[in-house]
Amino acid sequence: MEYRIDKQALLDVMAQWNRFLKKKVHLIACGGTAMTLLDVKPSTKDIDFMVPKPAEHDYLLKTLKQLGYEQTSHSGWHRQGDSFIFDLFRGKRIHTTELLESPLEERNHKKLKAYSHLYIGILNEYDLIASKLIRGTIVDFDDCLMLVRFNRSIDIERLKRHYRELVSYETSQDRVSAHIDRFSELLQQENLL
Repeated sequence: MEYRIDKQALLDVMAQWNRFLKKKVHLIACGGTAMTLLDVKPSTKDIDFMVPKPAEHDYLLKTLKQLGYEQTSHSGWHRQGDSFIFDLFRGKRIHTTELLESPLEERNHKKLKAYSHLYIGILNEYDLIASKLIRGTIVDFDDCLMLVRFNRSIDIERLKRHYRELVSYETSQDRVSAHIDRFSELLQQENLL
């Protein structure tokens, strides 16, 4: 059975991390993690955070190593006995996508929780949807539809402009630029436009 983590369990882990941190670290939830923390989805199997400040990223990884976490992929960290992997993206990248602006800018994220040392924010809906559409899996399209259903105030024309600007910097621009058109078709089919 595939393990999934819900919002409270994830916040419990964050509270544990906070106890070991001696310096401030800002985490911005992205992907399914953001959707779970926004209460759009009940749980997530992937735990994805951006650590926008490189020095904080380095410090967090050093602390996690002391807590027994080991690197499992370029951005993935896992601890023996845990059922999940944390992907911790450095700077303003999510997987291979680089955002146009820092997610730490106030308009680019929503504050969820601030512990004594650990700050948890949630990526804005436009970057969240765009970064998922660039990946372009069926699950990503479904998640994006779910997010639009959940937050009907998302400006679809603004989303399209944002997406097109973001993919203009992608090496696979030709392939991924069509994803926003496909997403628009899905929105129209569901009367969400």
